[in-house]
Amino acid sequence: MDRILRYTFRVNRALFKKFRYIAEYEGRSANKEIEQYIKRRVREFEKLHGEISVSEKED
Repeated sequence: MDRILRYTFRVNRALFKKFRYIAEYEGRSANKEIEQYIKRRVREFEKLHGEISVSEKED
């Protein structure tokens, strides 16, 4: 099983252009910038609520 999940993301075009600008400013692709946001949010959530247990087989 591929560990990388492909996910379609719908967002306002102008907002995403601004987001891409920020990502490029930070030296990242938009995809890597989204990944950083997700990692930060999971850390914040788990700090408050405890570690989330997931299986690699779950989708």
